[in-house]
Amino acid sequence: MYNTIIFDVDGTLIDTERAVLGSLQKMLKIDYDFHYESHELYFVLGIPGVYSLKELGVRDIAKAHARWEHFMKDFYHTIEVFGGITELLVTLKQRNINQGIVTSKTSQELQDDFVPFGLMDNLTHVVCADDTLKHKPNPDPLLKYLEISGADPKSSIYIGDTIYDYECARDAGVDFGLALWGCKNHESIPAKYKLEQPIDVITLLSN
Repeated sequence: MYNTIIFDVDGTLIDTERAVLGSLQKMLKIDYDFHYESHELYFVLGIPGVYSLKELGVRDIAKAHARWEHFMKDFYHTIEVFGGITELLVTLKQRNINQGIVTSKTSQELQDDFVPFGLMDNLTHVVCADDTLKHKPNPDPLLKYLEISGADPKSSIYIGDTIYDYECARDAGVDFGLALWGCKNHESIPAKYKLEQPIDVITLLSN
């Protein structure tokens, strides 16, 4: 069915929820004396940090974003690759599948949070938040991926864990697979496929 598999990063390839929310809570408390419970911040998962900070009413976005990144270092030990992801990416590479990532992380955040896990060698193309002017849920990041990779949208699928990922894929004309292993509210997210575990992606490949 598909010869191009495009992945989101946070909540799809790596589990960063505790790090993202914990560092944001810490920054908001220390710098602004704002107190939020984790569940009140779930909306930030899957969109660029600058968008999240605007929603939270933070004024100096650049400073706050830099501080958020700073506090992420205190939570790096909580970040881990989801079980089965490494094996999946290696298998896709062995089958010569065009695979890559479209993420709301900036290139620096990707370098800090994702690159250390050693998965980049399996990926053919990467689109980060600083590669497009508009971001998920806008389709531009996926359209950028299709442009630089030369992939056909009809034989491509985007795998993600949030409603933002679904909307991005829908408006880019790309099928969407929901990564249930990282998703919090799958009942409310439409998807052509709902994937229980990473290895299920293999069933989507062209024969």
